[in-house]
Amino acid sequence: LLEFEFAGLSDVSISEDIPVEGDISVPVGSQNVDDVFSTLDEPVKDTILRDLRAVGKKFIHVMYPKQSSALLRDWDLWGPLLLCVTLALMLQGGSADSKEDGGPQFAEVFVIIWFGSVIITLNSKLLGGTISFFQSLCVLGYCILPLTVAMVVCRLVLLGFTGTISFIIRLIVVTASFSWSVFASTAFLADSQPANRKALVVYPIFLFYFVIGWMVLTFSPSQ
Repeated sequence: LLEFEFAGLSDVSISEDIPVEGDISVPVGSQNVDDVFSTLDEPVKDTILRDLRAVGKKFIHVMYPKQSSALLRDWDLWGPLLLCVTLALMLQGGSADSKEDGGPQFAEVFVIIWFGSVIITLNSKLLGGTISFFQSLCVLGYCILPLTVAMVVCRLVLLGFTGTISFIIRLIVVTASFSWSVFASTAFLADSQPANRKALVVYPIFLFYFVIGWMVLTFSPSQ
């Protein structure tokens, strides 16, 4: 009976592409549980610095998308939240009607980024994607970095001068940043999708970053 029940266990395998987090190994000869390192015992300063270093490394992974394993394995939402708040604050005050004080822009950024990311992630999962829900949110959020940088450059350009030359410079910067965001996100997510459905996954991502890029390009400070 036991032989019959466990006969199929030899066929069970875990794909190397699936990130497995945690460590269940027990050090040989370890008798005291107090010797095991815990982040609860470290100073708050060390915890904050470690998290900031982790976020900084993920920013580097976005600029060099070929290093994709760490961003997927050690996912977090601190970086996307930071980028979302930064982009929303820079877009605030861009309304033509000064009475609104740019309030809708701040809300628009949050709705587009978070709800847009959720919709794209659900689309990816329904199409057979193999990465987790929060891994997808992490990738989509971190890949907003090029467009956030473009927003900073555009604001500096608008402070210097306006007109046709200003628009051309901003168009080039936003186009390059938009292209890099799409390229980086697809580099991270493409391998997790079925080969015959990659186009259905890339198209919503393209629209997602296009809308954000359009908001950056059409931004004009309120008078």
